[in-house]
Amino acid sequence: MCNALIHRGPDDEGYYVGEGVGLGMRRLSIIDISGGCQPIHSENQEIWVVFNGEIYNLPELRSELQSQGHHFYTNTDTEVIVHLYEQFGVECVRKLRGMFGIAVWDERHRNLLLARDRLGKKPLHYALQQGKLYFGSEIKSILAAAPELASVNPQALLECLDFGYVPDPLTAYTRIHKLPPGHLLEFKDGKISVCQYSDLPAYDTYFPNSEEECLEELDRRLFEATRIRLISDVPLGAFLSGGVDSSTVVAMVSRASSEPVTSCWSCWTDWIRASRS
Repeated sequence: MCNALIHRGPDDEGYYVGEGVGLGMRRLSIIDISGGCQPIHSENQEIWVVFNGEIYNLPELRSELQSQGHHFYTNTDTEVIVHLYEQFGVECVRKLRGMFGIAVWDERHRNLLLARDRLGKKPLHYALQQGKLYFGSEIKSILAAAPELASVNPQALLECLDFGYVPDPLTAYTRIHKLPPGHLLEFKDGKISVCQYSDLPAYDTYFPNSEEECLEELDRRLFEATRIRLISDVPLGAFLSGGVDSSTVVAMVSRASSEPVTSCWSCWTDWIRASRS
């Protein structure tokens, strides 16, 4: 299953295999390059986590957990998930700010938790067959372990032709599903339960006193959202296409960073050249 995902994580791999459970991970190293190898475990090695994504509020969560007596053996954002689960159980995902597909194995209760971020930036697929749960970032990893699950879903293909994509929780295969954004899945005793933990705010619920106040709030939120995404142990850059959105992001990065901003715009000019030829 991991070999099918090498393109997603070329830097490292790791495994945990126990009684009735196997977790595997392909890693693209961003935070704590040398010490953040997954799976990450709790101090007593009863909680194990594999994680795809990035937690942006890592510094705040780490400080909070350390003040409550938790001890860290890495500097990676993955480990904060372990201690959050120890502290809050399945409710821990509500405290995470970031993009993620997460699997938490609780050896004490023989329980597996899957979670996907609020907007579904990171993919998470799963399939239940004869009391066994298969999951992965891509369908091809599931099919590597259970090729018999490759039965085509005609309804999903029709929706793909209608919308240009397959809506959650469907996939192109009848027996393989996507965990929807903002949802949790718990697997115990061969059965699954899925519930929603987050949703978008209701429309038309914010009423600023003036246009100036609205612009100030927009600026504050954009800057803060950009700033927290700059935590990295590898060089960062920005794609600059020349549009309002990418130019705004680069401006925010420049404001938040003490170093010159590295940006790439050649991809956009290459596209223009190709469209003209």
